[in-house]
Amino acid sequence: MVISSIASPLCTWLVAACMSAAYEKGDHMRSSRFQPPKRLSYWARRKTLLSKCSIGGGTGKPVAADVLPAKEAMTKKRPPTEKKQVVVTGLGVVTPLGHDPDIFYNNLLEGVSGISKIEGFDCSQFPSRIAGEIKSFSADGFVTPKISRRADKFMIYMLTAGKKALTDGGITEEVIKELDKSKCGIIIGSALGGLRIFTESIEALRVSYKKMNPFCVPFGTTNMGSAMLAMELGWMGPNYSLSSACATGNFCILNAAYHIKRGDAHMMLCGSSDAAILPIGLGGFSACRILSKRNNEPTKASRPWDINRDGFVIGEGAGVLLLEELEHAKRRGANIYAEFLGGSFTCDAYHVNEPHPDGASFALCIEKALAQSGVAREDVNYINAHATSTPTGDLKEYRALIHCFGKNPELKVNSAKSMIGHLLGASGSVDAVATVKAIQTGMLHPNINLENPDEGVDMKVLVGHKRERLDIKVALSNSFGFGGHNSSILFAPYK
Repeated sequence: MVISSIASPLCTWLVAACMSAAYEKGDHMRSSRFQPPKRLSYWARRKTLLSKCSIGGGTGKPVAADVLPAKEAMTKKRPPTEKKQVVVTGLGVVTPLGHDPDIFYNNLLEGVSGISKIEGFDCSQFPSRIAGEIKSFSADGFVTPKISRRADKFMIYMLTAGKKALTDGGITEEVIKELDKSKCGIIIGSALGGLRIFTESIEALRVSYKKMNPFCVPFGTTNMGSAMLAMELGWMGPNYSLSSACATGNFCILNAAYHIKRGDAHMMLCGSSDAAILPIGLGGFSACRILSKRNNEPTKASRPWDINRDGFVIGEGAGVLLLEELEHAKRRGANIYAEFLGGSFTCDAYHVNEPHPDGASFALCIEKALAQSGVAREDVNYINAHATSTPTGDLKEYRALIHCFGKNPELKVNSAKSMIGHLLGASGSVDAVATVKAIQTGMLHPNINLENPDEGVDMKVLVGHKRERLDIKVALSNSFGFGGHNSSILFAPYK
């Protein structure tokens, strides 16, 4: 298959050339009575013509290489590879609660809320006027002033978190010089991409296209952050972005681990970023009527599993993990935070923004993640839930968790969204960072604002108002998104 794909452009040219030559020579395809010949199939014509033509210019002797028959090329299988372990060696975040993984997680442990009134624009006309908005942020030292002026915030957050993950992972300039750059890749996605830059471009277009930012298209697309990091680092391994709504982060992490396990890469930067606290973002979600209107009590607005919740709170930020093949990490003396065990995806195939009524696909996703990772359900004793503070989503996820892990007396569940809001496409990767920090510290952050739990919710399962200590065996992090995109990923202490 590989040889055939390489030869394809050359063979196409040869076929065309030989067809022309055959016509001019009046071979067997031109009968004396000008009767139309029997039409051969495309593959039969191609085989006949290629037998007459050769790379050696018609001599029948190839100059550089023989083209293997298609059947032979297709039957060649990739040699089996040994199972590779994937570990987490670096973390980077940009969040409403801090831009350092330790500061971010310590604030979560203290029950600090990063939700407040929106200050970035006049939102007085909107029914929801609160968000997990990043108030103080500087990209100095991570993003050049030129890029900062031109790029969308989601990309600036992405670039900053990515470089912080590299720094945290001990990837200095000297280390980068020694890396096999063809084995280093980046998959950092976004749910909504460059909303701000597109909005500004539409306004400029009302005057003239000449007023538009010439970088509005490339800097607005979700893949450009990964591409720009690769340009700066010289990393030539797998590089792309994914967009699966609020499950984007987990999808990127899973795909990055896949590339490491199959031998495409030794290390991968992966995660997600979103910056939708803008009139168009707030307006769009307000039109869906799914945002909290608790404007006078912003810190109490996001309350997963609490019967008095009235919707989720929009947030912004980025999370990036440095995943690495275990032996590669050990050779360079990397600090290993946790082992990435695997995960899975499913789709509700039901509704644009509502989960399936029976929540069966949530449980299916979890069970597939366990099976594909080789993890027994009794070993999972901590879950960082998606739980966005919506009645349907919170309860369906909770029931799926109880269905899968309810017999485990050690089971503990929490959601960071009670403190940072819903970071949309960035939520999965930021939750993954929080999950890894829980493994590292042995401490679980509280569920704040959980005052009146939903009927049927067991408070012995949910973490309470204060941090709790837990010796985590295996941790699971869920992310679910609009369109019915579900994902579950698993981490464990590295031993």
